[in-house]
Amino acid sequence: MNRENKRKLYEKGYYKTHACTESFTCRVCGRPVVSAGAGSSHRNHCPNCLSSLHLDNEPGDRAANCGGIMEPIAVWVRKNREWAVIHRCRRCGALHSNRVAADDNPMKLMSIAMKPLCEPPFPLERIEEMTALMGGSGC
Repeated sequence: MNRENKRKLYEKGYYKTHACTESFTCRVCGRPVVSAGAGSSHRNHCPNCLSSLHLDNEPGDRAANCGGIMEPIAVWVRKNREWAVIHRCRRCGALHSNRVAADDNPMKLMSIAMKPLCEPPFPLERIEEMTALMGGSGC
């Protein structure tokens, strides 16, 4: 193991100040993931399925002992109009927000964004009735 690899393993917060250019294979979809094309020097999720691994407690610290799969559950828009993905760990339930990368799958992002509208918490057949009960005008 060379000196640089040892530093990555043992220096706390190494990835906070250094680019993460390592490639990996996604544990969910099996596709190879490279840092090129992400638009950032910190690739942290698969651009195809948007899944990640629970490695950090704080960005770049590699201090999480969990190692569970972080699944994308929602998207949100930050103040600067940049999109971010909310990931939830399947093993421990931790939530993390990650910037959308330049090469992320736009159809997967839109499908996550549309999920609450496609699966409302009430039957769509009752929407007119519920609107009237709330004092709104019917169609």
